[in-house]
Amino acid sequence: MKRQRRTRLTKVNAAPMLARNHGRMSELSAIPPFDADLLRRYDRPGPRYTSYPTAPHFAAGFGEDALREVIRRSNTDPIPRPLSLYAHIPFCFSPCFYCGCNRVITRDRARGGTYLARLVREIAMVAPLFDRDREAVQLHLGGGTPNFLDAHQLEELVDTIASHFRLADAAAREVSIELDPRCVKDGDIAAMAAIGFNRASLGVQDFDPAVQQAVNRIQSVEETLAVVDACRRHGFRSVNIDLIYGLPGQNAQGFARTLDIVTTVRPDRLAVYSYAHMPQLFRPQRQIDESRLPDPEAKLGLLRLAIDKLSAAGYRYIGMDHFALPDDDLARALERGGLHRNFMGYTTHAESDLVAFGVSAISHVGDSFSQNPRDLPSWEAAIDAGRIPTWRGVRMDADDRVRADAIGQLMCTGRIDVAALEARHDIAFVRYFGDELDRLAPLMADGLVEVDDAAIHATSRGRLLLRIIAACFDRYLHESSSLPARFSKAI
Repeated sequence: MKRQRRTRLTKVNAAPMLARNHGRMSELSAIPPFDADLLRRYDRPGPRYTSYPTAPHFAAGFGEDALREVIRRSNTDPIPRPLSLYAHIPFCFSPCFYCGCNRVITRDRARGGTYLARLVREIAMVAPLFDRDREAVQLHLGGGTPNFLDAHQLEELVDTIASHFRLADAAAREVSIELDPRCVKDGDIAAMAAIGFNRASLGVQDFDPAVQQAVNRIQSVEETLAVVDACRRHGFRSVNIDLIYGLPGQNAQGFARTLDIVTTVRPDRLAVYSYAHMPQLFRPQRQIDESRLPDPEAKLGLLRLAIDKLSAAGYRYIGMDHFALPDDDLARALERGGLHRNFMGYTTHAESDLVAFGVSAISHVGDSFSQNPRDLPSWEAAIDAGRIPTWRGVRMDADDRVRADAIGQLMCTGRIDVAALEARHDIAFVRYFGDELDRLAPLMADGLVEVDDAAIHATSRGRLLLRIIAACFDRYLHESSSLPARFSKAI
């Protein structure tokens, strides 16, 4: 049993708190203030909380039989959850030196067909385990480079999924794909639209030629904007652009030009990621000249530049590096409290089970997480043997569910509703989270978070450091003597 908190939380009148909730949601979506000293002091490794427990805590004891059982149990829920589907396409034509994704470098297009054949077999094995009346509301293709597959192969993949799952009506479902603009040919976007794709995410990182040379990703402004224009002409509902700050050779002048180009194009969403240099984990990063990486002060300056320019351009802050225009679905979901976070990032489909296919793919079904093998030969061997390729996973216990709920609220709304959490999990918050409230104390002193009887609330100063606040509730993190090396830094 958790010990009783030594000091009582400040008593407040709950009615004014509730009256301020809508205002706080609007405050949460505003661009957060920039405090260089604060960001510098909290620049330490930590999870991004696309799951809790996080992937380093998945265990090999969770295999195919365990996955079959959690799917069976999920079908028996009084109201079974809808499904979000993900397929991982690992191939890329050339390596980007900054990349930490699971990908295979090849120029042999035939490998796409071979991979697709096995992917189709995996889908055919897994899909019948789910009741047919469970609607699939979202399909996302990630990678790697999903448009390594040509239009006919993409159509085969989507048709296969449609034949095995009951897809939501076209007006309601999201069908999204990550695109490398360098690999998009004339007619590709039109073909994708005809297949049913209605959202796209484009990797850019930086338009500065010197930075592109340093990270081995030469990509012109013209070919990138042509893809954005094609997506809009063919009716895509949303276009996202990814940027990275902290890359070798980046400076304020060049990154400002990139931001100016991007905000002029006005993608519906933007992700502005911090580059985490971990060459001991990611071999391509060993090609980067470390002497050309921006120092911490310069990197902070790039972040501030991005925040200032996106704010001036009218973007809302979603959380964890993500921004969106006010009328985008993500911004609207944030305002109404319907945002969710999973391995695809922020999503509007909070009440769904995630079913993932392909090498390294991670599923979240019921109270479980499961992952396919990270290396292609092991995944291929499982498919060829007629086995569902589950490599590792975890069943969440009661404590995991409480903490996942608390961390998810923080990451998606910036606050924990104490009474609601207590009611859902039959706990006394102060007794259960006594140690965690102690960990929050220095964050409170720094003005990152406010604590009272009704809520744990990230302040405007704390919104760029949501995962630092969330980490206070991570039992695994504090049971470990050191952080797993793959955790990235806060900025």
